[in-house]
Amino acid sequence: MTDRRGNEPPRKRGAAPGRGNPPSKAQPRRPSATDSGRTTPQRPESTRERLLRKAREEQERAQAAAAPRPVKKAAAKRPPAPRKQTPAAKKTPAKKTAAKKTAAKKTGERPVKKVAAKRPVKKTSGKKRPPQNRPAPRPKKRKVKKAPRMLRLGRPALRLRMTFGVMAFVLSLFAGRLVLLQGVDPDSYAQAATKENARSYILHASRGTIEDRNGVELAVTEDAVAITADPQQTKPVAQQLAAILAPKLPGTTTAKLVAAMSGTGRFTYLARQVSPTVWSTIQAEIKAANVPIAEQNKGKPKEQQAPMLAGLYTEEDPIRSHPNGSIAATLVGVTGSDGKGQSGLEYGLNDKLSGKDGQAMYEVDARGNKIPNANHTVQEPKPGLGVQLTLDSDLQYFAEKRIQKAVEDYKASAGTVVVMDVKSGELMAMANYPSFDPNKKYTSADLNNPALERSYEPGSVQKVVTMAALADAGIIDLNTKLQVPGSIEVQRRIIKDHWSHDTMNLTISGVIAKSSNVGTIMAAQKMPIAQFVKYLHDFGFGEPTGLNFPGETKGRLSPGDEWPEITRSNVAFGQGLSVNAVQEAAAVNAVANGGVYVPPKVVRNYIDANGSLIPNQTAPARRVVSEKAAKEVTTMMEAVTAKKGTAPQAAIDGYLVAGKTGTAQQVVPGTGKYGAWATSFAGFAPADNPRFVTYVVLHDPQGARGGGLQGGPVFRDVMSYALQKYVVPPTGAQQPNIPLTWTSSKR
Repeated sequence: MTDRRGNEPPRKRGAAPGRGNPPSKAQPRRPSATDSGRTTPQRPESTRERLLRKAREEQERAQAAAAPRPVKKAAAKRPPAPRKQTPAAKKTPAKKTAAKKTAAKKTGERPVKKVAAKRPVKKTSGKKRPPQNRPAPRPKKRKVKKAPRMLRLGRPALRLRMTFGVMAFVLSLFAGRLVLLQGVDPDSYAQAATKENARSYILHASRGTIEDRNGVELAVTEDAVAITADPQQTKPVAQQLAAILAPKLPGTTTAKLVAAMSGTGRFTYLARQVSPTVWSTIQAEIKAANVPIAEQNKGKPKEQQAPMLAGLYTEEDPIRSHPNGSIAATLVGVTGSDGKGQSGLEYGLNDKLSGKDGQAMYEVDARGNKIPNANHTVQEPKPGLGVQLTLDSDLQYFAEKRIQKAVEDYKASAGTVVVMDVKSGELMAMANYPSFDPNKKYTSADLNNPALERSYEPGSVQKVVTMAALADAGIIDLNTKLQVPGSIEVQRRIIKDHWSHDTMNLTISGVIAKSSNVGTIMAAQKMPIAQFVKYLHDFGFGEPTGLNFPGETKGRLSPGDEWPEITRSNVAFGQGLSVNAVQEAAAVNAVANGGVYVPPKVVRNYIDANGSLIPNQTAPARRVVSEKAAKEVTTMMEAVTAKKGTAPQAAIDGYLVAGKTGTAQQVVPGTGKYGAWATSFAGFAPADNPRFVTYVVLHDPQGARGGGLQGGPVFRDVMSYALQKYVVPPTGAQQPNIPLTWTSSKR
């Protein structure tokens, strides 16, 4: 219920024409975002647009017809609001009604009876609430369904501009790429294209030759080939080809060859480092086998022809050979199938010997064959340096045969002979037995070089170094006399000589000549331990020889210089330290060279591709003892080869020889206990003008042991050969009469 305000006429309800609110009209279409505010010239309506317009109009008419008509609603009769009537209104109601009817007839409207709405009376608590004039609630608007949106046609001009823009962008990309290919970096792309149809071949560098001091070749590179196969060609005839190859390629079998030639790739190796003679024989047999196959295929269609034996190829694969077989094999070493050194100097000097491989690039067809007259590039290989050793191959051969005989005669496990030039330190021979022939089958155990890789306790040969240190320090001289008992106690340990005796009166020369351990300890105890250790290092013990040989041992020397007395005593007569054969030979050579230590040398020169010699630089020589001390020790050593000495077997007719024997216990590997022996002999000649030092050592000899007995004869034979080959004349010096003992009355 609503209240009328003032003289406001009552609101008319209903949607009928002429009464209430008029029907809502369709809303005009809102302009879209794509409509342009500018006035464009009218153009003729196309057939498509005309058909679309008609379809749209029919749709609008159909929607208008289907829309529901508004239902007439009777105006709610509102009770008239209570108001005070004037007496005049009460007296003439009929007149007013008649007047209104007359006015309605004139206007054509039906009169509407006004009924005063009765207000509901609320019950209050005794108080009357004044009437409130509230506005009537607005009628709810009826939701009008919007017509479905029509598909708008695109703008052809805009679409055309966008198409041209995309095309221009794509074409600019192509143009930029073309400029990059043709103008900026054409060479790299040309090379990339060439690689797609190119095949590279390794051009192996010629490995440097290893030769002795006189140019005799010990290791050379010979031409050889690697046999390869194209499995796509060899697969149909793999069995026939394997039957030809297997008997001529040691180390492979028919089954392995068939499997390799029946693979899926286009390349595989069948054999490496095959001599050209063997490959020529294989080619001849394949050619002979193809003759009957070609005869059978005559006149047959291609699909019925038997496959020819084909698909084998070769490439350069040089082989390392040793023209002199086993001579210096343990020193020179070997190479592997890849051409790289595996042991010895081949391994240690691999970078200098191997050089640098080259490469050839050829264009090939779809089958991998070289295209004649096509572009190709060749990077020439750089050959390796040749190596000239200090060895004399004749002396080396003689030393190897002589030590082999000694090992076999005394049933030793191994033996070594080292011959050294006194003045230059050049190693003239380094012979080991057992050895091997690199041209034949060998094992990894054969590749060791015991002269440098095996360490052992040197025994009494070490007394030469001890006496040189004592003489240089002024502690002893040729007149030194000692009362030597049969044994001596050092830190509650008893040390004896190798023969039983009571107290003997020995000169210092007698101590060396008879190789007395007790006498050596008594003399060594007069020198401070730290000073003694310094002399040992000066003589090269506990340090590498400087040969840079792979696998070389530097021996073992107790660290520091604060040794217990027992260590100093043991080291003084050659136990308690370990050396390799070259170390011991170099130490003795220092005495022979007047007290000057010369580092040993095995590489004399390098040889470049033009044949020029490049000298090998070594560490400088150094003085370790005085010339006087060296001469005194030499005199002591001369007594060793005299008739009353321990090694008369080492004497050489016409030459004065200085030497020293050695017999030392060795620790059995894996047990940590002494149980083996090593006998040795070191000496030089002529003693009054030394030219060569020769050192012989036998490991684990059987029977009667002794450095003079077993090592002396080998020394004599090898030294005699060296003196004769290099025409060293006898000096004519006589064996000195050196007293070995003394008596109390002469004291």
